[in-house]
Amino acid sequence: MSDLLSSWRFWALLSAGFAAATAILAKVGIDGVAPDVATFIRTIVILMLTGAIVAVAGQMPDLTRFSTRNLVFLILSGLATGASWLCYFRALALGDAGRVAPLDKLSVVLVALFGVLFLGERLAPHHWAGVGLIAAGAGLLAWRA
Repeated sequence: MSDLLSSWRFWALLSAGFAAATAILAKVGIDGVAPDVATFIRTIVILMLTGAIVAVAGQMPDLTRFSTRNLVFLILSGLATGASWLCYFRALALGDAGRVAPLDKLSVVLVALFGVLFLGERLAPHHWAGVGLIAAGAGLLAWRA
């Protein structure tokens, strides 16, 4: 069990499962609600949940252990997350969850590209093939016949 809990693959697959649930639950929950209001409610819930986790885990002292660089990049990441959520909820209000979510997951393709361009990461040819298939799959799912 310890090996499972320390596996990035386990946590990534769990994240994918929760992301899928998020899309379906949000699509139902946004019916008749302004997308920005829905995003605000979701954000409050996430703030309360993560605050409780930090408190229960005894990580409150870590809230003061940031370098300026950490803080700047976490703030920028938070702003990007907020913008992403606002756009995602707007897209869900306008489109089908089964077509919105795959386009949203083009972030996987962009992360691969940005990782190479800005972080110096390297992808093997078979990884690039996977990136291409993700892009093609998202395009096919979003394409209106």
